[in-house]
Amino acid sequence: MMGSLSDHNEKVFKKMGIFIGAVVLLLVLAVLLFVNLSPQFGASPSKEQQEEFKKSENYREGVFINPGNVKMNMGFADMAKSLKEYFNSQSNTSPGKNINVQVLDSANIADYNGKTRLVWFGHSTFLLQMEGKRILIDPMFGAVPAPASFLGSNRFSTSLPITVEKLPKIDAVILSHDHYDHLDYGSIQLLNGKVGKFFVPLGVDAHLKEWGVESDRIIALDWWQEIDFENLVFRCAPAQHFSGRGLNDRGKTLWSSWIITSGNENIFFSGDSGYGAHFKEIGQKYGPFDFAMMECGQYNELWKEIHMMPEETVQAGLDVGAKQLMPIHWGAFKLAMHPWTEPVERFGQEARKLQLPILTPQIGEPIYLDQNTNPSFNWWLDFN
Repeated sequence: MMGSLSDHNEKVFKKMGIFIGAVVLLLVLAVLLFVNLSPQFGASPSKEQQEEFKKSENYREGVFINPGNVKMNMGFADMAKSLKEYFNSQSNTSPGKNINVQVLDSANIADYNGKTRLVWFGHSTFLLQMEGKRILIDPMFGAVPAPASFLGSNRFSTSLPITVEKLPKIDAVILSHDHYDHLDYGSIQLLNGKVGKFFVPLGVDAHLKEWGVESDRIIALDWWQEIDFENLVFRCAPAQHFSGRGLNDRGKTLWSSWIITSGNENIFFSGDSGYGAHFKEIGQKYGPFDFAMMECGQYNELWKEIHMMPEETVQAGLDVGAKQLMPIHWGAFKLAMHPWTEPVERFGQEARKLQLPILTPQIGEPIYLDQNTNPSFNWWLDFN
């Protein structure tokens, strides 16, 4: 009797093992199919491109590297801690209600020919109008910064200052790197037919080509390279970050900051970056800057090598020689565990201490660089 029961239990456990193994196998196959068949993941640079990358000082052993080869030092224990903090209930990591944004008029954008102005769309997305040109910076208009909606949290606002469909023709798009909160497949699909040129760091062009953008409309640059764009100059500059959209493409494309210069004005966009000596080097080579958009949000001490803390953002603004500084990379998505308004509040405290002029416009509110009276108020307090 006992032997019969033992045999029965063994058969049950064996069937359970087979079932669990089958489920795991199906999950692995589903992930592999999703990664290989979903257009969201883009494409890897070709072998010919990789050969060209070897000429770059920032490329070693098949991947791009940071200045000083700085890396994010997160082990398994830190990763587990990070995931636990992210999924556990946190207070105020998202607004208490939908964020209202100021609305942009399509005709106003199309007909505008005044002095330089920018409009923030939240996170790191901007519309820049300069010298009669319309330029989009890191145009992420999607609802979720992930390859699938169930893999990320929703945008804090249910609307944008203007939809992609209503945007007029865009002269240029500038991209800083290929992470989902900066390079969005759906946004590129909607923009493709109305954009003149795309300017990207090395390798990011592989994604755009995969998504239907013609090669002759894409210009890929290495750090410290520059190109004239009619009456403007675009300079690709260093950042301390990383890249990758899939399971095994980390570091295969370059990440960068950008400098946009006209005959009268000089603008800096940090992209994503940890704090490092490259900011001072950028300031010495190309500063001072009339306006700097500096990453400030989605940080954690566990990954401060690749995302600045707010106080470091202010110091980076001083390093590049910014006359006016704006915190970005916040206000749209939850990608870290800090309260959603903490970045701008810590940033503001540090900037006031160091007497650095700052701008904190509402999403959709125009910023005019020729004015020193841009409103700067605590609009975010209305949405807690």
